[in-house]
Amino acid sequence: MIHAIDASHPDEPALDTGISHAIVRAVGDSRLGETFRLHRATRIVAFGRQDRLAPEYGEAVHAARDAGYFAVERLAGGRAAVFHEDTLAFSWAIPAAQPREGITERFEIISRILVDSFRDLGADARVGELPGEYCPGAYSVNVGGVAKVMGVGQRLVRGAAHVGGVIVVDGGRRIADVLIPVYQALELEWDPRTSGDLADHIPAVTITDVADAVMSRLALHDTVVPTSLPDWIVAEGRHLAPGHIAPAA
Repeated sequence: MIHAIDASHPDEPALDTGISHAIVRAVGDSRLGETFRLHRATRIVAFGRQDRLAPEYGEAVHAARDAGYFAVERLAGGRAAVFHEDTLAFSWAIPAAQPREGITERFEIISRILVDSFRDLGADARVGELPGEYCPGAYSVNVGGVAKVMGVGQRLVRGAAHVGGVIVVDGGRRIADVLIPVYQALELEWDPRTSGDLADHIPAVTITDVADAVMSRLALHDTVVPTSLPDWIVAEGRHLAPGHIAPAA
């Protein structure tokens, strides 16, 4: 059984990351069952561990903020990724006694669920890294082999794994516009033409359409139970949120 949550806190960007952190910790110590959270995002540049080790990390954070985006340090690995109002953020907290043993399987499952969801809506969705894509990964999802529309990463904790990422429903060009100065600061090469969205390939698609398609496919994987976000998780998320705010440049 999977608990499904759609709550978000667009006015407190770091809190959403803190809540995801609180959820995976609670799943890991059996205070909460398996949980899938899917919600409309806000304007965030989410930096990964490798970014934080870069000499010009502070300059990259400054570039994100100059573009009007809140800078956070995310749970999962990888490089900087962008969320905005026309994207969906997903986070799946999965119990795992030995979380390292299931890394590949979890990536395969989430990428297949999302590929099938996008295909249900009419997109030529495919799993695989595009040459020159931002935040590259073998389990990214693209449309037609030309436009990345989903990125995913994992974070392992004792007793659980967090599988999280972004679905770009619209506004792929806006993602590129933010990442150009951010990646320039980080001295990362990439091809902005790979930054795409589903709306370019699915006429009139909406955030709700995509969310519904994802949840329908998730329900084929396991029983899904809509669940309210527990107050105690929000409280723990507030405690953890400051640790995910990127430092001032």
